[in-house]
Amino acid sequence: MNYEEAIEYIHSTYKFGSKLGLENIGRLTELLGNPQDSYKVIHVAGTNGKGSTCNLIKEVLVDAGYKTGLFISPYLEEFTERIQVNNKPIDKDSLSRITTLVKDKIDIMLSEGYNHPTEFEVVTAIGFEYFKEQNIDFLVLEVGLGGRFDSTNIVKSPLLSVITSISYDHTEYLGDTLEKIAYEKAGIIKENSNVVIYPQGENIKNVIRKKAIENNTKVYEVSSKNIEKIKSDITGQWFKYLKKDVFNIDELKINLLGEHQLLNALTALQSLEVIKKEGYNISSENVKNGFSKCKFPGRFEVINKNPLIVLDGGHNTDGIKQLSKTLKEYFMDKKIIFFYGMLKDKDPKAFFDYILPLAKEVYTLTPASPRAVKAEDLAKLIENNSNIKATALQSYDQVLTVLKSADKSDIIAFAGSLYLVGGIRTLLRNNGFADNL
Repeated sequence: MNYEEAIEYIHSTYKFGSKLGLENIGRLTELLGNPQDSYKVIHVAGTNGKGSTCNLIKEVLVDAGYKTGLFISPYLEEFTERIQVNNKPIDKDSLSRITTLVKDKIDIMLSEGYNHPTEFEVVTAIGFEYFKEQNIDFLVLEVGLGGRFDSTNIVKSPLLSVITSISYDHTEYLGDTLEKIAYEKAGIIKENSNVVIYPQGENIKNVIRKKAIENNTKVYEVSSKNIEKIKSDITGQWFKYLKKDVFNIDELKINLLGEHQLLNALTALQSLEVIKKEGYNISSENVKNGFSKCKFPGRFEVINKNPLIVLDGGHNTDGIKQLSKTLKEYFMDKKIIFFYGMLKDKDPKAFFDYILPLAKEVYTLTPASPRAVKAEDLAKLIENNSNIKATALQSYDQVLTVLKSADKSDIIAFAGSLYLVGGIRTLLRNNGFADNL
């Protein structure tokens, strides 16, 4: 296959749906020689904060001189973003070649009577094989959905498991209570290992603790008492790390915005302390450098300053609450021009409750996904549930017309699905609305 054929093949497997379970990925990775056993894995599950935590850990490991793989989903602008080594996405030739190899193994599976792997299983297998070829030291591995039956959970012995913030999402797969969801996320905990837990409710932590005890796994609970915020503006946040037993750091800066990102940074710090205790060479200077370099596009990203344009892919209830809170923190009572798009499996109530009260104007768009709510349907839904008029845009290009007429003092936010935010980010970069990049 060439690159275009490889991408077409990968996306064609979308029709096989989302099936949780390890039988298929287990056989596929076995046919590949179990590449996922070739490197140390930091396995990260949670509802929100997975990507930020993964990126912070990755940057520090890279700064410490370790060849570090990163596996994330979904991608923002280019598919190759999902599979990275030392911040470089997989090259197109490697993706094409490994996709062909994986397809050959899938053909063997089908001849043996297995079901066809899902798209996520295919991408996971491609990533595992590429990371083996690259001879990486560490893989920072983000769970796709849940944990217990997610295809990434074929990893047998991670160096460390990390559970980030847990809230309601994908309840049709993971359960309708936080305890049930926590149980699924805690499924990544393996025997005789380590687990780091983001600061959250005791009901959630109790579920994770119980799973850790069953697996003789050491628990490290992140405490919000270990951080003292110094200041923040739209360029970043500065804070003191008060825990001095492993890293002695007076002040740290992260580029990630919002109070929740301080807790994600704390979770990453605790994770790095565990890795250091396991015998790996990570200095306080590596932490400072890695944190200051870390950027996470599409997550409260200020991409333009005149007018000020924010991109945020928070798509579930907790993500939307955090977006609302962060907008209020940085822009006080100023009304905001919103562009919004969402998928059919998301509840619009959080948008109505937390975002619409901040809106000066609302435009709706259709995200580039077969699961998208049509822009005109979302506009009607907004008007039926509020006193705000929503304008449905038929294409992303129409966004440019609105932006060109915006006042330099306006604050504009693109929010909702990452499928929307990714396409908009490309559009803005290509048309002069990304002066902060």
